[in-house]
This record gives sequence, C-alpha cells and structure tokens, in this order.
Amino acid sequence: MTPYRQKTADIRTELRALHNLNPETAKGFQALSAGAMTDGVLDKKQREFVALGIAVTQRCEPCVNLHVEALMKAGARREEVASVLAMCVQMGGGPALMYAAHALAAWDEFATPAG
Repeated sequence: MTPYRQKTADIRTELRALHNLNPETAKGFQALSAGAMTDGVLDKKQREFVALGIAVTQRCEPCVNLHVEALMKAGARREEVASVLAMCVQMGGGPALMYAAHALAAWDEFATPAG
C-alpha cells in the first residue's frame, strides 16, 4: 500500500520549513488561497473538485493528495471524485489517467481508518 497519509504529512513538514524561511511569501500564498477558497458562486467542495482536476492534469502528486484529503473533509463522495477524474483523463490523456488512478488510491487510503 502506498503511504498517502505519510506523503501528505511529509509535504506539510517540508512546506512548513520552506514557509519559515520565506514568511512573506507564505503569507502571500496563504492570502491568495484563502481568497480563492471563499464561498461564492462555487462552494468549497466544488472549488476543491476544480483544484483536484488541475492537480491531476498538472501531475502534482502532493497537490493530488492534499486536495483529495480536502475533498473528503468537504463531504465529497468517492463517486463524485471518480466523475471528476474521468474529466481529467478526457482532458489530459494518458498522463492524467495515471494521476487519476493515484488520486483514487489516495482517496481509498484516506477513507480507511489510520492505524
């Protein structure tokens, strides 16, 4: 089993170290993220679906993990994620197919109680 939980914890540790060295950049990115995630026409779950789609098609494994985890917290269902992943494959071809499979595996691991 691929340790998606561990990979996600590791990237958070790495990001904290980077943010500590670049606090103003971190503050700016956090402000950008907060602004982009403010509910409006799209709610948080819909925004996270968009973020997952971009993460898959841009082939950003840490992004995939973080957005899958955020989707779970936002109340997404596995079938909804699968539907978004189908669009990723349609738009991104073979490379997106590989990352879509990764995203679904991350979902399944996060859905299983840790331990």
